[in-house]
Amino acid sequence: MPNKPYVVVAGTDFSEQAVRALHAAYRQAAQHAPAELHVAHVCLAASPDGQPAQAPVAGLSLPLKSIEELRRELIAHLDQQLTALPEFSAANVRVYGHVLVDNPSLGLTSLASQLEADVLVVGSHGLHGVVRWLLGSVADAVIRQAGCPVLVVPPKAHELPPPVIEPPCPRCVAARQASSGAERWCEQHREHHGRRHTYHQGDRRAADTNFPLVAR
Repeated sequence: MPNKPYVVVAGTDFSEQAVRALHAAYRQAAQHAPAELHVAHVCLAASPDGQPAQAPVAGLSLPLKSIEELRRELIAHLDQQLTALPEFSAANVRVYGHVLVDNPSLGLTSLASQLEADVLVVGSHGLHGVVRWLLGSVADAVIRQAGCPVLVVPPKAHELPPPVIEPPCPRCVAARQASSGAERWCEQHREHHGRRHTYHQGDRRAADTNFPLVAR
């Protein structure tokens, strides 16, 4: 398409991490100006009049906001966050806001496809383990579904939750101490880890095999 502007699509849920992604998306667009930045807030459900409505979760009735309320919040959010950027007044970037009722990842990737986006920007909340498995990750789903490059903005290093490391098995520790290191695992974990293999460097010229390591 001749004279097509550089198109950036970004998702926001108004969280602090989404603000980081929004700033990164605007800077990405500013580097390729003239450009368009389309910021989408995607919600699973909305109420036409803002009154309590049945949410898409069985057994829950939530006071959902109307589309118009969400649009006003999105516009105010963009005004507050983007005008604070030093490059805002100088960059040739047109900003558009979208409120969509859809699955977040499908809504974002569909919008990016319709706009022929050059890049889709999302934030990652840095969830791990069981929490990530239960809640899922919009960023992961967007990467799988998007038809354009995806820029994932991670949390700051100090905001990431510390890794959960389990303490050593006390029975394994006792087995190592009792055997002076000859046995590394207790009976239960020995079955999981299997037989220990010892590797050593072999003489490639004299050995029957040409492999440099021999397992015993």
